[in-house]
Amino acid sequence: MRSFRTLLVTVGVTFSVLVGGTLPAQAAVPEGGLSEAVYNYIHRPDYLPGGNDWTCKPTAARPNPVVLVPGTFANLGANFTKLAPRLKNDGFCVFGLNYGMTALSNGRVGGLGPIVNSARELDAFVARVRTATGAAKVDIVGHSQGGNVPIYWMKRMGGAARTAHYVGLAPSSHGTDLNGIVTLAEDLDALGFINDASAYLGTRGVTDQMLTSAYTKALWADTNTVPTGPKYTVIMSRWDAVVTPYSSQRLAGTNVRNLVVQDYCWNDNIGHAGLAFDGPTMQLTLNALTDGPSWFWPVCWDYGPQWL
Repeated sequence: MRSFRTLLVTVGVTFSVLVGGTLPAQAAVPEGGLSEAVYNYIHRPDYLPGGNDWTCKPTAARPNPVVLVPGTFANLGANFTKLAPRLKNDGFCVFGLNYGMTALSNGRVGGLGPIVNSARELDAFVARVRTATGAAKVDIVGHSQGGNVPIYWMKRMGGAARTAHYVGLAPSSHGTDLNGIVTLAEDLDALGFINDASAYLGTRGVTDQMLTSAYTKALWADTNTVPTGPKYTVIMSRWDAVVTPYSSQRLAGTNVRNLVVQDYCWNDNIGHAGLAFDGPTMQLTLNALTDGPSWFWPVCWDYGPQWL
């Protein structure tokens, strides 16, 4: 019996080598979901599974380290429990930062500080990643405000020259009206009060994302296009109830692709937060980072938490 089992193992290993070319160098990093995200949010806000390994060196197949940027009120531990392992297991060096922390953050609630300051944090972090890895450029994947901060960095701080690919998951590219709340507040002449309160409380990163904010107007004052150089992909959900209207997430410029998940998987009722846990979104992200074909169509399964 033992010899038969040994034979089976030998055949299996030989088949793996013949088909895959090499044996796996290490065990795959397990992907997490919503329960892991909740646990990490509280107990491990800086945890990035498979990531922030400062000894990791890019390969010829995956030459650009990926920098992950979480969304407003989120942190690394919560935002990327699924995507970070997916990228690591695909051969990428994966890094990520928490940014925009203020006195209110308690080390967990990110994205509260002014976006301009957060872009400076991103700039310093990318410099550290490039130094550690020796890479000329990085890939950026950001969710919500985490997609907005890199836009400022690329557009206003020269970051485009250091970026190969940008993937925005429901980015607040042009701000949000929060389903009309911002417009209503403007009509009631209440935005001044809200902005003053935000500055006092240390939550400027939130109000910077309003479509009528001084930050948003200044970001797009000169041109409505993104800088040339990087390849841009925006992945949106038609059911996004946070960055609204969802079409405001779109970018314009050279090498820009704007994708709507429901155009591929009509019954994927993913919302804003859920994009970070959504299988088709992960597939579209990997295709973008690896210069996959424009006709790529994700397999419609492994949906994230619906309507979230």
